[in-house]
Amino acid sequence: MDEDQKVVYISSEGLEKLKDELALLEGTKLKENARRIAEAKDLGDLSENAEYHEAKRVQSFLAGKAKDLKYKIKYAQIIDSNQSRETVTVGCTVEVSDGSEKENYTIVGSDEADPQAGSISAGSPIGSSLLGAKVGDKVKVLTPGGEIEYEIINIK
Repeated sequence: MDEDQKVVYISSEGLEKLKDELALLEGTKLKENARRIAEAKDLGDLSENAEYHEAKRVQSFLAGKAKDLKYKIKYAQIIDSNQSRETVTVGCTVEVSDGSEKENYTIVGSDEADPQAGSISAGSPIGSSLLGAKVGDKVKVLTPGGEIEYEIINIK
């Protein structure tokens, strides 16, 4: 893998959702929008044709989305839910304490992150700081609100 390419951590269910979304984009949405462009061209003068320009803008957006999905699918690394729990890895749930409160975080890929539900991206400040830590380790996390020190209580 080239240095510019990054692994995309994802669950097998998440990967299937990406594949389904790509199939919908390529199979339906891009084709429907191409028809819109052709119909707008038939209306005449393209320089003042709002429908044509909007359809071209949408086509560009959809093509970019399809390219992004293809990249994520190509570089997807499935999160192994049966891996060792000796260190914090993508796919595990880690219990941490900042000295006053305990929190549980599930480390996931960026496409499946949902901080409100306790799922944080491996690339987030907290997620990247926890990766590789063991039970009993203390890690410092630089957040927008300042530095926080967490102690790893448990890894599931």
